[in-house]
Amino acid sequence: MEKEEEAELGKSLAEYENLEKQLEVLVIQKNQLTLQIAETKNALEELKNAKGEVYRSVGSLIIKTTKEEAEKNLKEKLELMEVKSKAVAKEEERLREAVLKLQQALKEKMEKYEKRS
Repeated sequence: MEKEEEAELGKSLAEYENLEKQLEVLVIQKNQLTLQIAETKNALEELKNAKGEVYRSVGSLIIKTTKEEAEKNLKEKLELMEVKSKAVAKEEERLREAVLKLQQALKEKMEKYEKRS
């Protein structure tokens, strides 16, 4: 019986570590999206004040465009990033809850295991 409990505890610990890693990746993604959103909002603000020719980056190219087209592209990009950011935030919340539940379950299992030892 003790070997089964040890195996179950090991499995739960591995699952906990996996969830922690997933959470860490999500937090990094969320931070990157937050920075990209801020940069895009800043670009939109600068575009409002732009006079003369306007260029936009497409991959490794810089292409001449109209102010209106650049604004449209930035707004679409911003909208997409905000949707992604909300999805990542929801997933982060879900993972945090799962981590907390698993953490509590692990604590209880370890306490039971220590009492038997």
